[in-house]
Amino acid sequence: MSMIIGMAGKGGTGKTTLAGLAVRYLAKIGKVPILAVDADSNANLADVLGMTYDHTLSEAREEMKSSVGNVSITKDTLIEMRTQEAIVEGDDFDLVVMGQPEGSGCYCAANSILAAVLEKTLDNYPYQVIDNEAGMEHISRLTARYMDIFFVISDASRRGLTAALRIWKLVDELKIRIKHKYLIVNRVRGDLSDEVKGIIQKENMELAGVIPDDSVIYDTDQNGEPTSFLKDSPAVKAALDIFQKTLVEDKAA
Repeated sequence: MSMIIGMAGKGGTGKTTLAGLAVRYLAKIGKVPILAVDADSNANLADVLGMTYDHTLSEAREEMKSSVGNVSITKDTLIEMRTQEAIVEGDDFDLVVMGQPEGSGCYCAANSILAAVLEKTLDNYPYQVIDNEAGMEHISRLTARYMDIFFVISDASRRGLTAALRIWKLVDELKIRIKHKYLIVNRVRGDLSDEVKGIIQKENMELAGVIPDDSVIYDTDQNGEPTSFLKDSPAVKAALDIFQKTLVEDKAA
């Protein structure tokens, strides 16, 4: 059985950095191989992980649409071939980037085929970390309709927590199967306000942990360096402590 880990939250909460750190943490403790999936149309996970990519799954989808009428190869075979080409291989983990969303028109059939092939590909990896698109509109079309662990990322503001709460409730309304759901409050200066603590308690949101605001993360990102490589950083230490508590085998049992 695979462990599927998802990250979601509004833009600017640091979810992609946390997704990268989760990948690095799993690799460090020997939970490999891992597939890192960048399902955000504003793809940044490769930068966080220090990788580069040449192809995306969206390119494969577009090629499939343009190949209508070509009987030399089936759509399923074409998509599967292009999916394999889009996977960037690393030592302990691989990366696949979903790419830009659809343009004008509806290509539901193409997306269905793509999702089916991706699900088949995921079976080859005992661990997957999915960095979902920022905001809420993507939740109904998550790459995985089942997740073992789902992290909702927020900042320490009331507005940020309100957005996180909407995502928290929406996954329940859509009946997305999730074994364990956690809230992470990121970029916290000092302590959480009583108001924020009150919302978390009232809504019965399980708080996995709090990550402090950290200039080292900001400076590293500004310098174009992979933030997942960081070790001596208060934010990284807090994130790894959270993953040590939550990303364990019995959570997926």
